[in-house]
Amino acid sequence: MSELKKLAGLACSVARSPRLGLRLLGQLPWVMRGFAYGRDYRNQDATPAAADGSRNPLREFFDRRQSGRGIWKWLHYFDIYHRHLAKFIGQETHVMEIGVYSGGSLEMWRDYFGARCQVYGVDLQAACKAYENEYTKIFVGDQADREFWRSLRVPALDVLIDDGGHRPEQQIATLEEMLPRIRPGGVYLCEDIHGINHGFAAYLQGMLNDLNAMRSGGAGKPVQASPLQAAIQSIHFYPYVVVIEKARAPLLELNAPRHGTEWQPFKL
Repeated sequence: MSELKKLAGLACSVARSPRLGLRLLGQLPWVMRGFAYGRDYRNQDATPAAADGSRNPLREFFDRRQSGRGIWKWLHYFDIYHRHLAKFIGQETHVMEIGVYSGGSLEMWRDYFGARCQVYGVDLQAACKAYENEYTKIFVGDQADREFWRSLRVPALDVLIDDGGHRPEQQIATLEEMLPRIRPGGVYLCEDIHGINHGFAAYLQGMLNDLNAMRSGGAGKPVQASPLQAAIQSIHFYPYVVVIEKARAPLLELNAPRHGTEWQPFKL
């Protein structure tokens, strides 16, 4: 029945935006080809890579946590965190995590970023207010409720980590309401996008499409950046995780100038 609902939803979407719907239908052969390649992929060199030996303070904090407030994370997340968040260490950093649970990760973020870090937690459970202190503020609300996000009074964020309800509608509402409230150079990270054909992963693929848009220009001419291209520097996909990094300054145009004097006589 759920598959029939998805087909009905697709038909409704195409009816609302026929031109966009036809474009998406035209992409289906490519999507299916990529899906099949990923499903059947076999790595010819299965030798495990050696560890690079570099320190990861987040993983070290997690490994030391044998008692006290709980932290529950997939182990491969710690390299992802450190890769994208290390630039904020020691800085005045405003960090929000959705999904407080037992409060241990709030302590982890504070330890990682340092004494200039202000932590904000969001959870459905009012009992999580017990984790508040001078550098941690807890907000109780439903992340699927857009009015909750619009009523929230917090400074612009440097880092937002969505480890909340994990359902697509919750994740979409959070991204759409809070991505504009992340400051330039900031990072959005959503965890636990589990399973093939996850609705939020599909949503992100649709969002990613505009990152490659070419709205104007031509051979040798600058391309005017779309609003998304102007604001978003990159979108990274990992197993169960997506990371979006905002540009430090708006990108107004995409330019590919030619340098050099010798060229093959091929027609472009």
